[in-house]
Amino acid sequence: MSTSARPFVLRHTTLRPLAGIDRIRLHQADEVLPLWRAVQVETGDPDAALPYWAFAWGGGLAIAHYLEEHPEAVSGRRVLDLGSGSGLCAIAAHRAGAGTVTAVDIDRFSIAAIELNARANHCRVATVGRDVLDDEPSEADIVLAGDTWYESALAVRVLPWLQRARASGARVLVGDPGRRYLPRDVLRELACYEVRTTTELEDLALKHGRVYGLDR
Repeated sequence: MSTSARPFVLRHTTLRPLAGIDRIRLHQADEVLPLWRAVQVETGDPDAALPYWAFAWGGGLAIAHYLEEHPEAVSGRRVLDLGSGSGLCAIAAHRAGAGTVTAVDIDRFSIAAIELNARANHCRVATVGRDVLDDEPSEADIVLAGDTWYESALAVRVLPWLQRARASGARVLVGDPGRRYLPRDVLRELACYEVRTTTELEDLALKHGRVYGLDR
């Protein structure tokens, strides 16, 4: 576990059930700006990334709902959760019966949060704490990508990686509430859910989170 980051996550979050998905508990924060400032102080980096790992985002919530309704999508399969954040999608995949689950994120606080959240939900989730987007996709049957389309620089790297994963035989499931950089022309909508998110990270408390399949 990321031992230096773990106490920070525990100190600044509270373990509680997700709204609408009570069977999953996450270490969550109430406000993003005070926590972001705390991250900046902790790391000494005024440009530190937003603490996205302390909140449930719309796309991740949609994927969690989808896997709850369609456990056959991951049952017995090798699952990789790209840009895992809190680990919500990875945990949902494990609960749906995935054979193995690996969560990937570049933020050390995220890796600590994923490991803490997996333990809280009695789930076994492996973690990879580095940027994998320049690598060839690892062997996985299912790739989950929740909330990876919030900025252009990330979106232009994520899509080719997901397309390579699909070309190698993986099924790719994308979750998003409809952000600007979502590549709708290569996606097929599979499901839509009303999801509750923090108003500081999304423009509305109640949004429509959608799950898509990557077609090409």
